[in-house]
Amino acid sequence: MSIINKIVSAYHSDRLKAIDRFMRYPEEVQNEQFKYLIHKGKDTIWGKNHDYTSIKTIENYQNRVPITDYEGFSPYIIRLRQGEKNLLWSGEIKWFAKSSGTTNSKSKFIPISKESFKTCHFRGGHDALTIYSKLYPNNNIFKGKTLTLGGSMQINSFGKKSRSYYGDLSAILIENVSNLINIFRTPKRNVALISEWDKKINLITEETIRQNVTALAGVPSWFLVLLRHILNHTQKKNLLEIWPNLELFVHGGVSFTPYRSQYRDLIPSDNMHYLETYNASEGFFGIQDNTTTQDMLLMLDYGIFYEFMPISESGKENPKTLTISEVEAGVDYAIVISTNCGLWRYIIGDTIRFTSLNPFKITISGRTRHYINAFGEELIIDNAEKALDKTCKKTGAHIKEYTAAPIYMSSSTKGAHQWLIEFEKEPKDFSAFVENLDEALKEQNSDYEAKRYKSITLDMPVVITARHNLFFDWMKKRKKLGGQNKIPRLANDRDYMDDLLELNREK
Repeated sequence: MSIINKIVSAYHSDRLKAIDRFMRYPEEVQNEQFKYLIHKGKDTIWGKNHDYTSIKTIENYQNRVPITDYEGFSPYIIRLRQGEKNLLWSGEIKWFAKSSGTTNSKSKFIPISKESFKTCHFRGGHDALTIYSKLYPNNNIFKGKTLTLGGSMQINSFGKKSRSYYGDLSAILIENVSNLINIFRTPKRNVALISEWDKKINLITEETIRQNVTALAGVPSWFLVLLRHILNHTQKKNLLEIWPNLELFVHGGVSFTPYRSQYRDLIPSDNMHYLETYNASEGFFGIQDNTTTQDMLLMLDYGIFYEFMPISESGKENPKTLTISEVEAGVDYAIVISTNCGLWRYIIGDTIRFTSLNPFKITISGRTRHYINAFGEELIIDNAEKALDKTCKKTGAHIKEYTAAPIYMSSSTKGAHQWLIEFEKEPKDFSAFVENLDEALKEQNSDYEAKRYKSITLDMPVVITARHNLFFDWMKKRKKLGGQNKIPRLANDRDYMDDLLELNREK
């Protein structure tokens, strides 16, 4: 082990002990997080409104505080943005992560407190490297730089009189990260925070192609655009010709499944490692901690108290939630979080599935709002990703981006699912691709299989090939390039699909 790795190992040792502790004593650690949050929240306006001082047990808390979405917190967040203190969390909130909006709001502004910076977001990044260093003790990532793709939105003020700021989560983290971390990060802060996408990737390319980049960190879809731009600029065949010591990609934000084979082509090395993380504007939740599976260790000491709502409870007035000690493996749950940024029993919209209960490990199975259920088929993103992956392996296709939506029944036609797919490599036999996709979806989802039985309810999927760069152009049109912005994979209506199809026809 090199001297630098020994120094790094000593730096990581305390966190390894803490991770080991919550793996062995998950209920105790979560109870500690719960008590800490209630204590810190009792003197806030929210805490006083819900009488936190009398809350002694988790059951008290669940009975006293309703499950709330962004719309429920919105009036408080507007006041926080205007500078009020002690509303949802003690002290002043100066930073807000801007993310895609809800039904009633164009954008969400998620508060980030000083505590959540330290014990959640930055701890998550630290722990990802801690876990990687444990898995690969002879790594060389600290001998070079980690390339991070900053947000598409620079830091902005809410107004001349405001002391608070907003931007993409990645931009906010870059703005607040310590100077020590910046020694190992590239590009420079002023480049990473540029909001103009085309200018940014050109400057990142110019800055990084002469550096020793040993690791990448970011969203797979947007990184793919940058990496292909770099290859085109340098006229190299693969990234190892530019960065021969590249060994790690810490990724998150979207499923890596559709991109895995494309990264393998870009970085053809058995020594290249991939580490999945589950981080969002609301918090940092999971890190892959092994080399054989893609599930993630649920991080239990980040100032977050978790509850898990069975999907069957969705939409009920008083839905039942479970604590960490009550969940089952293989069941889909919507995550409900209480955090040290002042989100109390907040439903973030993601669904997860436990793959292990000792220790607690999860996979992201979808979104509570991103699904297709126009005909009772309840198709979720996890079903779609696995079916597409199997179909691509069988047909030799590579998918760059995709989205899917229902085709509604009419008086003379049955319903169907319409898939708009931008291929990196098209299948040789398009009909075989569609047939394999249909069969793979049946294998993944029994409700879909039942609706497809003899085509009584659902017809075969309708697959349309998207033109080159369709999704990129669509995101650019919507001013959603880079950062935390994601292609909507599944929708239960046709708003996204019709807009994309129109753009597909225009060029």
